[in-house]
Amino acid sequence: MLRWQEVGSRQSKLVLTALICVVAMASLPLNMVNVAIPTIGDYYDATQTQLNMVAVSYSLGLACSVLWLGALGDRYGRKLMMLLGVTLTIPAALISAFAPIVDILIVGRLITGFAAGMAYPTTLSLITALWAPGPERTRAIAVWVGTGVAITVSGPLLSGILLENYYWGSIFLVIIPLALVALVMGFRYIPAHINESRKPVDNVGGILSLLLIGTFVLALNFLPFPGYRVFTSQLLLASFGAALLFLYRQRRAKNPLYDLAVAGRRIFWVAGLSGLIVFGSLMGGMYIGQQFLQDVLGYSTVEAGLAVIPLGIFILLATPGSAKVIQTRGTRLALLGGFLLLLLGYLLMLLLWNENSSYPLIGLTYALVGLGIGLAGTPSSRALTGSVPIRRAGMASATADLQRDLGGAIFQSLFGAFLAAGYTTAMASQIAAAPAASEFPAAVTRGLEVSYAGAQAVARYYPQYAAQITIAAKDAFSQGGYYAHLIGVAASLAGLLLVFILFPKRDEEQRMLAAYHAQDMDDPAAK
Repeated sequence: MLRWQEVGSRQSKLVLTALICVVAMASLPLNMVNVAIPTIGDYYDATQTQLNMVAVSYSLGLACSVLWLGALGDRYGRKLMMLLGVTLTIPAALISAFAPIVDILIVGRLITGFAAGMAYPTTLSLITALWAPGPERTRAIAVWVGTGVAITVSGPLLSGILLENYYWGSIFLVIIPLALVALVMGFRYIPAHINESRKPVDNVGGILSLLLIGTFVLALNFLPFPGYRVFTSQLLLASFGAALLFLYRQRRAKNPLYDLAVAGRRIFWVAGLSGLIVFGSLMGGMYIGQQFLQDVLGYSTVEAGLAVIPLGIFILLATPGSAKVIQTRGTRLALLGGFLLLLLGYLLMLLLWNENSSYPLIGLTYALVGLGIGLAGTPSSRALTGSVPIRRAGMASATADLQRDLGGAIFQSLFGAFLAAGYTTAMASQIAAAPAASEFPAAVTRGLEVSYAGAQAVARYYPQYAAQITIAAKDAFSQGGYYAHLIGVAASLAGLLLVFILFPKRDEEQRMLAAYHAQDMDDPAAK
C-alpha cells in the first residue's frame, strides 16, 4: 500500500495543505452566518424558527449527504467527488447571497451543505489511506481537526468585518475565492484512486440515510413549538420508519453503506458518540453565543466576532497537547479532560451569563470551551479511524464528518428550538403582565413574541416604547438562552459519563485495537 513515508515529506505536506484548503472551504460557512442572524432577521423580518433554519440548513445538508456521497467517492473517485463538490459551492453561494426571500436563503444554504457533503468526506479518508497508523497519522489528524475547527471558529470574526463594511450577502460570496483556491490545490496535489473500493454502492441505504437524518433534525427544530406538534410527529414517525428500513437494509446488503459489525465495536461507537457531543456542543454554543453577544450585550458584529477569538486560539493550543496525551496516556484521558473543560464552560454560560456579563467572563468561558474541544476532538476522530479496517476508511471518515455535521445540526436545532420556545414563553408572560395587555393589537403581540428581531421591528414602529420593548426582549432572550445552555451542560455531563464508564483505559485500548486488526486480517472480505 502506498504510504507517504515512501513518497517523501514534501509531497505529504503539499497533500495535507490541499486537504486543509478543502476543509477550510467546508468549515467556514458553518458559523459565519451566526453573526449575521440578527441582521438577516431584520432584513427579512424573519421568525426565530426561520432564523434557526437559516443557521441549521448548512449542517443539515452536509449531515444528510455525507454517508452516501462519501461512499460514492470511495467507489467512483474521492478526488472527482471533491472537485464536483467544490465547484457546486460557487453557484450555491451566489443563491444564498442574493436570495430575495428567507426561504430561498435556506435552500441556498442547504445546497451549499450538499456540496460540502461531496467534498468534505475525501479529506479524512485520504489521511487514513495515505498515513500509516502511528504518530504520523495522529499528527495529521490533529492538524485536520485543529485547523478545521479553528477555521470554523474564525468565521464569526470574518463575518463581522464583512457585515460592518459590506452588504450582508458578502458573508456567502467570500466562500467563492476560497473554493477556487481549493479547486486548484485539490486538482493539482490530491492523488486520485488511492485504496478506493471496487464494490457497488448501497444507493438504497444512501437514500434511507438521507431521509433518516433529514427528518430527525427537522423534527428537533420544531419539537418545542405547540403549533407544530402534528408536523413534528409526522417527521419523527418518518425518521423512525427510515431508521428501521436502514438497519434492515444494512443487515441484508452484500456491501452495506454502514457496516454494523464494525460500528458495533466499543471503541468505534463510544468515540463516535463522544465526538458528536463535542462538536455539536461547539456549534450550538456558538450559534446561541453570537446572538447573545449582539442582542443582549449590544456588541457590534466585529466585536462579537472578536469575542470568540479565545475559542480558536485555545483549540489550536490544545490540539498538539492532545496528540501527545493520546500517545503517552491513551485516548480515554484526553477525552475525559476535554469533556470536563467543556462542562465547566457550559456551567459558566448557564450560571453567570446575563445582560450584565463583562467580557473577561465571556473570554474565560470561550477559552475553557476551546481547551475542551482541542483536547477531545483529536482522540474522537483518531479512535474512529484506528478501529476500522482500511477497506472501511470511508465509513470512519463519514462518521467523523457526522460528528461535526450531524452533531452541529442536532445541537443547533436543539439550542435554537429551546431558545425560541423560552423566548416566546418569557415574552408572552411579560405581555400578559402588562397593564394594558388586552389593548395590544394582535400583530404587535405576534411581533413581540416571534423573535428578538421581531420585537425590534415593533420597537421601530413604536419608538416611544422602544426602550421598554428592548429591555423586555433582552430579558426574554436571556430566559431562552438559559434553557439552551442547560442542554449544553446536560450533554457535556452525558459525554463525560459515557467515556468514564465505557471507553477502555490505555492498555485495554491497545489490546482491543490489536484484536480488531487481527479480526480484519482474517476477514475474507478484506482479501
